[in-house]
Amino acid sequence: MNPNVHQLAGWLRESKVISVMTGAGVSTESGIPDFRSSRGLWTEDFSRTEVMSRSYYEKNPELFWKYFKEIFQTKLSMQHQPNKGHLFLKDLELAGKEVHVFTQNVDGLHQKAGSRSVYNMHGSIQTATCPKCAAAYDLTSIHEEDVPRCNARLESGSRCGSILKPDVVLFGDMVQHIEDIYHTVDRSDLLLVMGTSLEVYPVNQIPKDFRFRGNKRMVFINREPTMMDNLFDLVIHESIGEIARQLSVKLEL
Repeated sequence: MNPNVHQLAGWLRESKVISVMTGAGVSTESGIPDFRSSRGLWTEDFSRTEVMSRSYYEKNPELFWKYFKEIFQTKLSMQHQPNKGHLFLKDLELAGKEVHVFTQNVDGLHQKAGSRSVYNMHGSIQTATCPKCAAAYDLTSIHEEDVPRCNARLESGSRCGSILKPDVVLFGDMVQHIEDIYHTVDRSDLLLVMGTSLEVYPVNQIPKDFRFRGNKRMVFINREPTMMDNLFDLVIHESIGEIARQLSVKLEL
């Protein structure tokens, strides 16, 4: 057993309110690729940054949807299930902890695992919205057409027909729930960061800010080292699923 797990288990026992930040590394063990890891898909074609932008959607909405469905095809498949990392956070709640999950992931697996307080900082791939009339659509509707369009009826009786926008935060959009995470972490006993390279602004500024604002306990679990490891009180470079399994045993979850 990793010796740092003993320390983390002790801190989790002592904590009543826990804020958790999760990134793509939490979902890789569910079969979802980590686009920003050293072996991730984003390293294969940097033009994806351009096509997954707000400006590209507005200029080329039909092509945008072609690329969007290609890039996120595994997430759109609806076949993926929560793994031990997701379930561990849910089990902490069941054990009486107040757990707030702030995730950069768009796959909805924290909600699927049963976590009750989940903030989708980069939005959700599970839904889309009409930019003209604000009608909302689920994932099944998104799959009905290659380029999903709004079926809502306007006052005139005609079909809206506007091309939908997925409810994900595109490049050029504002990250969501930044104020919420600062408010929540301020009253938390522990900040637990899991499965993120901490490369994306402004989310990567949060550990920096809290490191220099007080004596908040901060723990980082990630397979690969990052430039921000030194900010944390405890760093574990190992599979999140394995650490979750060890913690579950130690805490008898």
